[in-house]
Amino acid sequence: MDQSIHTIMAEVSNVKNSQFYADVINGLTNHPKRLSSKYFYDAKGDKIFQELMSCEEYYPTNCELEIFSQKTAELAQAIAGDGGPFDLIELGAGDAMKSTYLLRYLLEQNTDFNYLPIDISENVIAYLNNTLPLTLPGLNVTGLNGEYFDMLKKAATLSTRRKVVMFLGSNVGNMPVTEAIGFIKQLNSHLSPGDLLLIGIDLKKAPKTVLAAYNDKEGITKRFNLNLLERINRELNGDFDLDQFDHYATYDPETGACKSYLVSLSDQTVHIGDESISFAKDEYIYMEISQKFTIAQTEQMARQAGFTPVKELLDSKQWFMDAVWVA
Repeated sequence: MDQSIHTIMAEVSNVKNSQFYADVINGLTNHPKRLSSKYFYDAKGDKIFQELMSCEEYYPTNCELEIFSQKTAELAQAIAGDGGPFDLIELGAGDAMKSTYLLRYLLEQNTDFNYLPIDISENVIAYLNNTLPLTLPGLNVTGLNGEYFDMLKKAATLSTRRKVVMFLGSNVGNMPVTEAIGFIKQLNSHLSPGDLLLIGIDLKKAPKTVLAAYNDKEGITKRFNLNLLERINRELNGDFDLDQFDHYATYDPETGACKSYLVSLSDQTVHIGDESISFAKDEYIYMEISQKFTIAQTEQMARQAGFTPVKELLDSKQWFMDAVWVA
């Protein structure tokens, strides 16, 4: 690799780190303190999340996996439309475990489509670009590493085909309802009439079931949250003492909001680069929301964002829904 490429890569890394740094400092100097859940997913975070998806209490993955593995033909029929070519764009693709069922079925049906996974994790995109062509021969895959809307703009420059955007795993629940509607409106602005959104949504259910999924007895969720502090230490020259923070989760069945916090166990000062952040004992960092919905709420949300609901597929427990909305 020549020196100019080394320099470019270093500049890209510095830009990413500076945005990460700015977001962290801004969040931790807010009142109350907060960190963005999008930074959970470094290489180690990806690995811990894989553990979490496999743990007994974490139901969303298995519920959506059931839909993708048992109702594959229905999903494919809903998005393939009249059989014309399209781009299948997945936001936050992760390991594409669920998507692979759909991708394989579409290939078997000789469907004319391209797969464009988008993810903020370089690790994830490298993995998909390398492995999917081997596991799914004949698949046209172009992985895009970056922020969702930046990469949607890029995807639009690559082809004029009809777009089918997948936003799975109830990722839409990782923001308060008003923000979620704003996000979906913005997503709609990147689509043309007739384009589709296939969206995974976690439904309201027994409160104990929900809370257990975000407060598992093995402590995987706790490690997942604490890993963000470890990432700050590693990448931003921080000195968080992970033993001085505990994980706390709550669920409000009325609003459907499940929230995660890290709580300071003592009065302490944390240094990040040149910044000093003071924590009082019992002060919390707001880490993440995992919003749950009723079906009626999702239909209303779709219409508020300029979509029309056309198909709803549920798992056998009716805990999770994959909905198809047309722009």
